[in-house]
Amino acid sequence: MPNSIFFEFHLPNSATWFYFALMLAVALFFQFSRLLSLRNWDLLALFLFVPGFLLIQEANLHAEATSPAANRERFIGYCWLLSASAFWLARCLYDLSLERRPTFRSNLTIPGLAWFSIALFFCLSAVAIQRPTDAWQSVGKQSAAISAVTEGATAVVSQGQDASDPAAMDEARAWVERVLAMLCHLAVVIGLLFIGIIHFRDAETGVAMAGLHLLIPYTAFHIAQLHHVLPAALTVWAIYCYRHPRVSGWLLGLAAGSTFFPVLLLPVWLHFYWRRGAWRFLSGFLSAGAVALAVTIAVLWSAGFFPSGMARVMHLSDWQPWQRPMTESLWQGLHWAYRLPVFIVFVAFVSMSFFWPAVRTMNHATAMSAAILIGIQFWFADRGGLYVLWYAPLLVIITFRPTTMDLQPPTPDPGYSWSSRVAIAAWNRMMRKPSVQPPSLAA
Repeated sequence: MPNSIFFEFHLPNSATWFYFALMLAVALFFQFSRLLSLRNWDLLALFLFVPGFLLIQEANLHAEATSPAANRERFIGYCWLLSASAFWLARCLYDLSLERRPTFRSNLTIPGLAWFSIALFFCLSAVAIQRPTDAWQSVGKQSAAISAVTEGATAVVSQGQDASDPAAMDEARAWVERVLAMLCHLAVVIGLLFIGIIHFRDAETGVAMAGLHLLIPYTAFHIAQLHHVLPAALTVWAIYCYRHPRVSGWLLGLAAGSTFFPVLLLPVWLHFYWRRGAWRFLSGFLSAGAVALAVTIAVLWSAGFFPSGMARVMHLSDWQPWQRPMTESLWQGLHWAYRLPVFIVFVAFVSMSFFWPAVRTMNHATAMSAAILIGIQFWFADRGGLYVLWYAPLLVIITFRPTTMDLQPPTPDPGYSWSSRVAIAAWNRMMRKPSVQPPSLAA
């Protein structure tokens, strides 16, 4: 029955997905008994970016994509995106002062939410597989590390095929990238679920966060963009593993080594772990970043693009605000010289995050991490504003988090710090006595 009507399945376009996602989000998560609650406003604000996405997509699909009308519409779209980014930047900073948050209760039972999330994940998998090439097919540039993973997996999958057939290789590469992107989305969903169940001690919150991440339109818009969702997956799991500084450092180091920009989260997380595991976090971060950098150099070397390829990346105008931007962004409609003061303010903000505001709990670290990733959008010249998936899971956590002031790194035993242990071991060796472990280690 290949021509049966039951197989005539058509994917919704971007506007249809937006309307249905908004209606479902309100039906599932909106608190109708508390209309003016902050959580309701946060839920609606998660959809603030969508009009900018739609305007940019319409401009890119226009018959004359470089016409003045299309350029004006694209400029309005980026202005809308950065306005929504400014709102969420302020909201993330305001979240640092919020201590009391009511417990979340959805309008559907936990089994119903779980079923809805599982079904939605399979629907998004169908979107990733069946969606043809469109305006969202390539948003931004992949790093060399991500390209290496994609090419390696493509070589494994395409074994036995004719490598001289460009169409077959492109199809295999597209399949590999979409499968890897869906695995990263699955990692985000499971991470949000575990954060709710284990750290927030509320299964309903965990299932709701997982479902909302799948429901927001940006997940569907960029469902196959591996370089958008990979840093988000690693950051979410770094938040989940916050009680293990070295593991969180490894995850954020891999994120920084694969997409570079998560390296800007280092001051916030060092502030978070200061005197509570900062050296363990930093060692994990640097070692993982070194591994990712070594892989990148090895890939460029094997392809014959080192050191020329590395030098070309270092001279890109996308991340250098003192150069004229050459790619699509807000700065195509504004004078590029204004990027420099915006970048200086951002650098000052990132540098200050090591000292102020206070980052005492995991919720504070989440809010500040989201604020920094949002701040990148204002000066980044390669479609800055469209990288919502970098921090969308963090916004979901901010929206649903309850009152939790105990989510802090484990405090080391002041009587048996690493220096004390070294001194005890040296004294025992000098006195030629068996080494006696501290009670905490023996336990």
